[in-house]
Amino acid sequence: MTDNISAGPHAPDAPSPADGYVGDPAVRAEWDNRYADRQQLWSGRPNGALVAEVAGLTPGRVLDVGCGEGADAVWLARAGWDVTALEVSGVALERAAGHARDAGLTVRWVHAALTEAALPTASFDLVSAQYPALLRTPDAAAEKALLAAVAPGGVLLLVHHAGMDTQPAHDSGFDPGDYVWPSMVAALLNDDWEVEVDEQRPRVAPDGGVGAHHSDDLVLRARRLR
Repeated sequence: MTDNISAGPHAPDAPSPADGYVGDPAVRAEWDNRYADRQQLWSGRPNGALVAEVAGLTPGRVLDVGCGEGADAVWLARAGWDVTALEVSGVALERAAGHARDAGLTVRWVHAALTEAALPTASFDLVSAQYPALLRTPDAAAEKALLAAVAPGGVLLLVHHAGMDTQPAHDSGFDPGDYVWPSMVAALLNDDWEVEVDEQRPRVAPDGGVGAHHSDDLVLRARRLR
């Protein structure tokens, strides 16, 4: 899970400098600390729902929201997509950029919160958000930012862990009510959108990494008609 994004253009092969981050410093620090606690937080392999849902799509411009250590971004770039990958954690971005360099791939990295990023409106053929930690706000800013990034004819793919949205607040301080879930994004879709997938299904999970114990996904795939 991750929230993310940037305030302007950056070199394609490296994350922006730490002082270029735009967003809540406390959120960045929280995720930097989480990544710094381990040499590798996630499995290093692309998310199963992304692989399944992207099959058959013509590669174009893709926005990877909450790219983490870059497994999805690298996989998409290798498949021919023009990738913009967003992340709040500078630690994660450094790892992601290293993986892309090792693979000889170009990815545009952005370091900021999704709602603070200077993204081109309606310009991505695919917006992928795999288990993102997007904070809820009264004005639904994160939900609207996801939708606004999708180009006419493009696809929004939002995947999350089933059942987490109905859990009570944890003693650790995690409260599902603080975050955006697929149903909240689906509720904003109007006649400009066609819902192609909105379901719960067994998760195709990469081995290893945090979150591997989750067994089911919520998958929302919607196409922007105009």
